[in-house]
Amino acid sequence: MNYIFTNILGTFVLDEKNTIVDSITFKSIEEYKHKETAEAKLQQKHNASPLPKEKLLQALLLFKDAKYYQDFYTKNLELTKAGLKNAVNEDNLIMQAIANINELDKIANTMSKRLREWYSLYFPELSEEIEDHEKYVELVLEQERTQESFGADLSEFDLEEMKLLAGRIISIYALRKQHELYLEKIMTKYCPNLLELAGATIAARLIELGKGLKHLALLPASTVQLLGAEKALFRHLKTGSRSPKYGVIINHPLIQKAPRDKRGKAARMLADKLSLCARLDFFKGEFKALDYRIELEGKLQ
Repeated sequence: MNYIFTNILGTFVLDEKNTIVDSITFKSIEEYKHKETAEAKLQQKHNASPLPKEKLLQALLLFKDAKYYQDFYTKNLELTKAGLKNAVNEDNLIMQAIANINELDKIANTMSKRLREWYSLYFPELSEEIEDHEKYVELVLEQERTQESFGADLSEFDLEEMKLLAGRIISIYALRKQHELYLEKIMTKYCPNLLELAGATIAARLIELGKGLKHLALLPASTVQLLGAEKALFRHLKTGSRSPKYGVIINHPLIQKAPRDKRGKAARMLADKLSLCARLDFFKGEFKALDYRIELEGKLQ
C-alpha cells in the first residue's frame, strides 16, 4: 500500500515502511500552492492513497535528515513570511485607524478637561458658555478676555502655558480628522455601502467590533444593532436590568434625530439596513446604500 504525502518540498509517495518510493519536488512556493497537480499525477502512477493522520508524524520525521532539513526549514520560513504579508488586509488597516481614533478621543477629552480647569482660573465664564471641547480649545487660542470676569488677573507668562496646552490639543483633533479622511479613502473601495449609510467612524467601529467585514456580514441584524453594548447586555443577562436597544449606532444621525421613544425602532431599522450593506460589500454586490438611506429617512420622519 502506497501513500501520498505533500509538504513544502514536494509531493512524496511512501510505502508501508515509510520509505520514499517516488517524488515530485517543488521549485517554488507557487508550485506548492498548486500541489494538486503533482498529487494527482503520482496518485495515478502508484495508485496511492492519502496519508492517514496516524502516519503523519512518522512522515515528518523523514525530513529531519540533513539531506532535507535545511531546505525544509528555509522554504517553510519563506512560506510563513508570505502568509504573514498576505494576511494584512483592509480590515487590519481600518481596525488600527479606528482604534487610534478612540485613543485620540480619550486623550483629547482628558486634556480638554484639564485645560478647562486651568483656564477657568483666569476666565471661568467661558467654560460655562461653551460645552463643545474643540470649540472651547479654539477660543482659548483665539480670544482674549474682554469682559468683566470672576477670574484672576493672570500674566501673559501664565496664559502662554495654557495656550501651549491648547495648541497640543488642537493638533490631536487635527490628527483625528486626518484619520477619518484616511478611513474614507480605504472604505470607498472596500465597503462603499457601509460607508455611505453609517459614515466612516461608525462603519469602522462596526468592522472593529465585528472582527472584520466578513464576520460582520454574517452577523444577524439584531447583533449588529447591539455591537458596542456588550457590557450593558451582559449586565441585563446577569442582573435582569433593562436590555440595551443599541450600541455604537446610537451616534448615527438618524437615531439622534428620532424622538427618544422611537429610537429603539429606529435602531432596529438602521441595523437591518447596515447588515444588508455589510453583505453587499463583502460579497461585492451592487451599491444600494443611498436607496436605503432615503427609505429610512422617509420612514423615520
